[in-house]
Amino acid sequence: MRWKRTIQLLDVHCEGEIGKVAIGGVPKIPGNTIAEQLHHINTVDDSLRRFLCLEPRAASIGSVNLLVPAKRPEADAGFIILQADQAHAMSGSNSICVTTALLESGIVEMKEPETVVVLDTAAGLVKATATCRDGRCERVKLTMTPSFVQALDVEVETPQWGTIKVDLCYGGIFYALVDVHQIGTTIEKANARAIVEAGMIIKDIVNRTIPTVHPEIPEISGVAYVMFRSTEADGTVRTCTTMWPGRVDRSPCGTGSSANLATLHARGLAKPGDVFKSRSIIGSEFEVGLESVTEVAGRPAIIPTISGRGWTFGLHQVALDPFDPLADGFALTDTWGPQAGEIR
Repeated sequence: MRWKRTIQLLDVHCEGEIGKVAIGGVPKIPGNTIAEQLHHINTVDDSLRRFLCLEPRAASIGSVNLLVPAKRPEADAGFIILQADQAHAMSGSNSICVTTALLESGIVEMKEPETVVVLDTAAGLVKATATCRDGRCERVKLTMTPSFVQALDVEVETPQWGTIKVDLCYGGIFYALVDVHQIGTTIEKANARAIVEAGMIIKDIVNRTIPTVHPEIPEISGVAYVMFRSTEADGTVRTCTTMWPGRVDRSPCGTGSSANLATLHARGLAKPGDVFKSRSIIGSEFEVGLESVTEVAGRPAIIPTISGRGWTFGLHQVALDPFDPLADGFALTDTWGPQAGEIR
């Protein structure tokens, strides 16, 4: 073969959300921290992200997680999340996918009945406690990085729905959290296209009008996702996170659920020791716990936990032919949604 680049991917999904894990062939990425490596991908060289996340080698759903050497000595592995728009700092579903991949591939030794894996991310260290049996990772509980509220009930003017209120929060990345009734719909599979199109509009407005930068990690800035939410009859939070350029998260969204938990705590509706359920648009669930309270740059914050399941379902190799005229990747509006036209 005349390939000039090959990367081995372990196929994994967490509660329905695909998070492939690059377990071999990942090139060295410049940077002294994972955050610096993330910044390099987003501002200097995005060719690897485009290679792995755009057509013809990828589809509009899911993420690719780059396994990289940990920068912090207490961590077992580092990883960076690649998606169609950019590299992202943190993800609960992808942390579960990475933990499942590390243990079931043997990269990290599996110990039954429980294995603790420490992950180095751009947002900080994530502790993953995996329940293991008969060579399988059955469930993963994540101790997440601190989550905090930037502002509650921010009024945003929209041409479609008038004035809506959003909560701006950080759960490993920045979110705009929106009660779904404000856009006149419900979180159901049949409404996914309408929800994601609304999410793209609101995200654009928020990022144009309200600056968001992490007070301690300047590489993390801007609202990454809009998460719509509602509360079901049994008290479960129903979530739908919208992702550029035009899809919804199939899982209940770990970082979004962490951000939402920060709003509950700020409103006096959650305290340490409380555990909630978060349900996705397809009905899969996370357990979301409030482990403790803390501070980030002097502002109140919480330490959330996220518990969910991951499954491996394939193994394949992606290769790049040096003569391929489509090496930079592409996306079309027929499957990626109207925002795909912004990809260059």
